[in-house]
Amino acid sequence: MNNQTKPLVLLVDDNPQNLKMLGNILKEKPYRQALAQNGAEALDFVKKKRPDIILLDIMMPDMNGFEVCQKLKQDAELSEIPVIFLTAKTEKKDVIKGLEQGAVDYVTKPFNSQELITRVSTHLELKAAKEALTEKVEELKQANATKDKFFSIIAHDLMSPFNALLGLSELLLIEKDIEAAKREKLLKIILQTSKTGYNLLKNLLEWSRFQTGRMVFHPEEINLKELVDANIALLNSNAVAKDIQIFSDILETTGVFADENMLNTIIRNLLSNAIKFTPEKGSIEIGGCEKEAHVEIAIKDTGVGINSQDIEKLFRMDISYSTQGTGQEKGTGLGLILCQEFVEKHGGKIWVDSELGKGSRFYITFPNSCP
Repeated sequence: MNNQTKPLVLLVDDNPQNLKMLGNILKEKPYRQALAQNGAEALDFVKKKRPDIILLDIMMPDMNGFEVCQKLKQDAELSEIPVIFLTAKTEKKDVIKGLEQGAVDYVTKPFNSQELITRVSTHLELKAAKEALTEKVEELKQANATKDKFFSIIAHDLMSPFNALLGLSELLLIEKDIEAAKREKLLKIILQTSKTGYNLLKNLLEWSRFQTGRMVFHPEEINLKELVDANIALLNSNAVAKDIQIFSDILETTGVFADENMLNTIIRNLLSNAIKFTPEKGSIEIGGCEKEAHVEIAIKDTGVGINSQDIEKLFRMDISYSTQGTGQEKGTGLGLILCQEFVEKHGGKIWVDSELGKGSRFYITFPNSCP
């Protein structure tokens, strides 16, 4: 246990002899200690540095222990710090008053060394258990949000393209005398719907494999320009259909240290989104800038943009957020969540700058060499 991980105990008493005695008793345990000789000093300390537990004398001038405890419990950021009262009083009403103020326990003077150590240790253990439980609850909330998102996509978003495919295919089969232009239009819709369903299914499978730990993570040196050019070629037909031009100024020499499958998924999703939300005759630019320890990749579009309130929803699994593209393309928001998880797996970052009506610029960072 290094010094910073040792529990910090704040001792508050206006009597220096009591502080010295408390300090000597607690030396038996691997605790860090901090001292305060009045209530104001104690409150000032906890605002700067959060102790794990406070031993608080009741009878102090200016501000007694009850008042200090009350102020602590009124502050949401400080209210969870356990407080043990130190008192020379043994009257039941004083003990009850202390507990009503939010204290977890009390120790009477003169101090019994073993009793004091036992009570402090017990409440530190309870605090640690409570924090672990809170963390576990948050993990379970996230897991439930993940599960709900997964089933929502399967139940609704994945079913939607299949319903369209079945309906349009049946129409083409039944209607024998459909005009050539209308037939071609229906076939284009079937093709676009098939691509949407395929991309969604691909993201679902990749995300599921990643969540269950079945996706192998194998970072290696990758030529960024070659990988980006391959993804541009893959999605070029989507861009051509909307008369969107895609430009890349990534240098031949730009390299990143990344898992190729994950990086392909990230670039494919960000580029696909840029095409989806850019109107006809728009443009998309992909750039790469080498920094000292990483490469910053930016994908800029001249699309519809995102308002500031919605930007924070983009990478949230517990919030269902998706919008239609400029060509009525459908999405689930899963692609960006997948991008975030893959980027963070590499120790990188992903963020976005956007303005309504002017477009968006998504940024991602990756190591430029093996750590």
